[in-house]
Amino acid sequence: DMIRTMKIIYRKYFSRSPAVCHGQLVYRGTRIPVSLTLQMLEGGDSVEDILRGYPSLTRKSVQAAIRAASEAVETVR
Repeated sequence: DMIRTMKIIYRKYFSRSPAVCHGQLVYRGTRIPVSLTLQMLEGGDSVEDILRGYPSLTRKSVQAAIRAASEAVETVR
């Protein structure tokens, strides 16, 4: 089921704490906001560009952010 899958993805790749980046959703173990990388993709940067700029991220973590954003759009319909 989609909700269970998304919960697993969120626990594995993302975290949120009031003490880190004012409670923004960040990649687990970093202070990098998920919204930043999604904005970079929107602006034309590639996943490779993001990984070069933020070597602590993995391809899978960025792909998880894309999937989470896609699923969020699907739930709005």
